[in-house]
Amino acid sequence: MALLLKNVRLETGYLYDQSFVTATETKIVDILIENGKFVEISTTIETNDAVVVDAKEQLLVPSFKEMHTHIDKTYFGGEWKAPSPATEGIFTRFKEEATILPKQLDVAAERAHAMVKHYIKNGHTHIRTHVNVDPHIETKHMEIVKHVLESYQDQVTYEIVAFPQHGILRNGPEFLRILEKALQMGATHIGGVDPALVDRNSMEVLKTTFQLAEKYDVAIDIHLHEQNTLGALEIQHILNEIQQRSFKMEVTLSHAYALADLPQQTLDNLLDQMAANNVSVTTTVPIGVGPITIPVKYMYDRGVKVSFGHDSLIDHWSPFGSGDTIHKLNQFVQRFSYIDEWHIGQSLKYATGGLTPLNEDGEQQWPKVGDVANALLVDAVSSAHLIARQCPLSTVISKGNIIHEEEIELKGEFR
Repeated sequence: MALLLKNVRLETGYLYDQSFVTATETKIVDILIENGKFVEISTTIETNDAVVVDAKEQLLVPSFKEMHTHIDKTYFGGEWKAPSPATEGIFTRFKEEATILPKQLDVAAERAHAMVKHYIKNGHTHIRTHVNVDPHIETKHMEIVKHVLESYQDQVTYEIVAFPQHGILRNGPEFLRILEKALQMGATHIGGVDPALVDRNSMEVLKTTFQLAEKYDVAIDIHLHEQNTLGALEIQHILNEIQQRSFKMEVTLSHAYALADLPQQTLDNLLDQMAANNVSVTTTVPIGVGPITIPVKYMYDRGVKVSFGHDSLIDHWSPFGSGDTIHKLNQFVQRFSYIDEWHIGQSLKYATGGLTPLNEDGEQQWPKVGDVANALLVDAVSSAHLIARQCPLSTVISKGNIIHEEEIELKGEFR
């Protein structure tokens, strides 16, 4: 079934005062969607064979991609419970999971469904989730998450990271059999966490990780919390493995806190290698004690792909996740003191897989005829307005179908 969006606001260019962007130009158009793609964008479109939606001059922007979450071990949808103090760092959480995760198996699917629905409501049409594979639950979470996500495959695309949260080597040789089983079940990535800290043998862990990625033709997504020189060494080891193996699949570094507090020359050297070897970074935009917020725009400008994620929404690790990416973008621009139209609006790309309606030069680049119709209708007059004022979204479109819709009070530029 075709979908006709009428009275849609699209960004068309920037207004300048000399070289400074002062505002975003927009126009009101009709947009026809067929077979999941944009097929016509015009001032007026008439058709008798489409569902018609009046956008009422709401802005159309690309939908969001959640690039780092854990839908398998959440408290979301259950009763409130704050985490306990981590007296032994991440090893406190490992000990907790030995008892918590088996007890949660009966509600894991229900809570995963609640999280996916929440992500959809908040404008996401893609989810990458890490899924625990450990000695306590083995591949039970993989079974649950795969079944849950398959039930939403007409609404969202997804990636599943087989995530050895408790390490690889420290669990003994039998654990490799469990991890391989998870990869055989349809994981798209293999994960890892702080190899030097958790397994105390970074080189062997990375060798094993890359061997399994090559064997099962999957990408890699490794959590790195280690900071400063240890974190830099860990990243360099990963880069060395990529180069020595001519590894072609994407490698993602989640968190990568070391990139926030390195000397400039060291940072630049790592970023140049990362860009050359297709190594991307996903961040939750942490704000806390110490320099742990990585320099997102600086990294992007040097060629490193950066994306945002929420990590957990609420679990025994953290109580703070919201799943609200508009809020996450707002948090980001405030963290880096971006207050002008250009910087705020261009920040949208970190939540959309790199898409912005306007490129950096103000040329319209989305939507184009032939693009997959994954989009949001929001009560905003520009991407910058959307982020700065945290404007609400009314409609989520995935592959040309409306998958969420709600009534909101439209205030436009006065919001």
